[in-house]
Amino acid sequence: MIKITKKKQIIYKKINLNQEYNIVQAITILKKYKTHKFIESIDIAMNLGIDPKKTEQTIRGATILPHGLGKNIKIAVFTQGENIQIARNNGANIAGNEDIIPILKNKKNNFDIVIASPDTMHIVSKLGPILGPRGLMPNLKTGTITENIGTAVKNAKKGNIRYKNDKNGIIHTTIGKINFSDNQIHENIKQFITEIKKLKPKNLKGNFIKKMTLSTTMGCGIIIDLNSII
Repeated sequence: MIKITKKKQIIYKKINLNQEYNIVQAITILKKYKTHKFIESIDIAMNLGIDPKKTEQTIRGATILPHGLGKNIKIAVFTQGENIQIARNNGANIAGNEDIIPILKNKKNNFDIVIASPDTMHIVSKLGPILGPRGLMPNLKTGTITENIGTAVKNAKKGNIRYKNDKNGIIHTTIGKINFSDNQIHENIKQFITEIKKLKPKNLKGNFIKKMTLSTTMGCGIIIDLNSII
């Protein structure tokens, strides 16, 4: 049996978790019941009306949030020549080619993003069993395989989030911190929604976004009224 924390018990008593709220109301609720032990992340979950088994309906991409994620993004870059210094100058934590493989293999070294230039993918591809399960494998669609290393690293540092639907057709990602202003949280959410809408499959019938919830690290999911995001 799943144990319900005291905080969640309070939330259950104070608000109706089956009710739909607009984004502004949801942000107010999340802030009201935030924990004081640490700064919680704000997560968004979207249930999409796609068939996850159809590759043409896979939703995958990346976007830069206007106000970032509120955390220090750790970046590893596979590249060569002068791009190694360019990556470092733009904020990469480590940059190189074969020499950084042992660092990536060490599970104690947690990185948020791995970026690679095309000329190093023959090296990176060998790390598939390690990077794949961590969701770190560079990909063209997310802009993590690129010739423009400097821009890619700079964008990642700003809060470039990557997302992909899971086997149930749900996209789940972090869109900021609870200590952001209401406006910053709202603008990050709007940017994310805008980008997701652009990826609607052309052959998809019915509603693309079926359900959306906002939650904090220690909080409950607040259902968003989809009419408020149109």
